[in-house]
Amino acid sequence: MEKGSFSGRRSELEEEFFRKRDAELLQALREQTASKKKKEALACAAGIDDEELLDQLIELEVCGETAAALSLIPLIVVAWADGNIDDKERNAILTAAESQGVEKDEPGHDMLERWLTQKPEAKLLNVWKNYVGALLPSLTPEAKDALKTDLLGRARSVAQAAGGILGFGNKISKSEQAALDDLERVFG
Repeated sequence: MEKGSFSGRRSELEEEFFRKRDAELLQALREQTASKKKKEALACAAGIDDEELLDQLIELEVCGETAAALSLIPLIVVAWADGNIDDKERNAILTAAESQGVEKDEPGHDMLERWLTQKPEAKLLNVWKNYVGALLPSLTPEAKDALKTDLLGRARSVAQAAGGILGFGNKISKSEQAALDDLERVFG
């Protein structure tokens, strides 16, 4: 009798093991499919197909729904260049976000709020530079110039938003100017 119950218990344990293993494999497949869909949506929204770059963006929690916030990274970098973001810089960035279609109560706006509250890692700027580097070859010279002018103009507006003393003097700090110069080098 004991031998039979041991055999039955062994069979139960084997079945349980394989059920758990099947569930794990199914979960891994679901995650892989979700990751692939997420990457496809980001590729479509961001206009790039570089797998490594897409992985870097996903690691930074950028997805198809938050891709519009990518255009605001230079503004964030310039605003944080002197170590903090003041209310005027914050308002300038939020105004730029609204004009870029980054609406309140959307994931892109939530991401932006996080960047405004806590200084992003330097990796964010590096990934943005890689993103622009991947995007530029697909643009006409006119489109490149327009992108550069628009982006640097918006970043400069953020830098000027809080600068100067009582509205006089140079409104762009040395650290903000260094950030602007760094952004300009991305365009060659």
